[in-house]
Amino acid sequence: MRMSAELEAAFSEQITLELASSIAYLQLATALDAADLPGMASWMRIQSDEERRHAQKFTDHVLARGNVPRIGAIDAPTHPAAGAVQAFEASLAHEQRVSEAIRQLYRAAQHSGDVDSLPLLSWFIEEQVEEESTVSEILGRLRRIGDDGSALLFLDSELGSRSHTSRDHRHPPVA
Repeated sequence: MRMSAELEAAFSEQITLELASSIAYLQLATALDAADLPGMASWMRIQSDEERRHAQKFTDHVLARGNVPRIGAIDAPTHPAAGAVQAFEASLAHEQRVSEAIRQLYRAAQHSGDVDSLPLLSWFIEEQVEEESTVSEILGRLRRIGDDGSALLFLDSELGSRSHTSRDHRHPPVA
């Protein structure tokens, strides 16, 4: 079943937002590399890859439905993070923005009666709960660390151990 033109446009906006997220995470990785925090920078690069995969999942869904998504313009990131706390504050704010966009997309699909999109969107809602929780936890730990350099380096090392397969990501249902 094809999506309505309005829902196709809404999915296209979400795809663009996911790609913008990927770029924002690359910028944050660069800032953390510049702050000599390679583990956190690596964590952000993996997060960037994950956001690109999310964009692809949305794209695949739209294409499977017989629609054609359109990627919109992506502005340069505006997160000149000066350190780890600022980088993860920017990350959390960004994840919260993405979460709200997915909730709005879910509501749009419900409103238009597009039940075929709801399983995919439900998966993404669960994913965003996990994303926000993870970033909130890291940010909380960073705030507790304060000026303790050795604790910061320990957390940097811990976050650097993240791999592409270290989180249990279920695959969303195929439309």
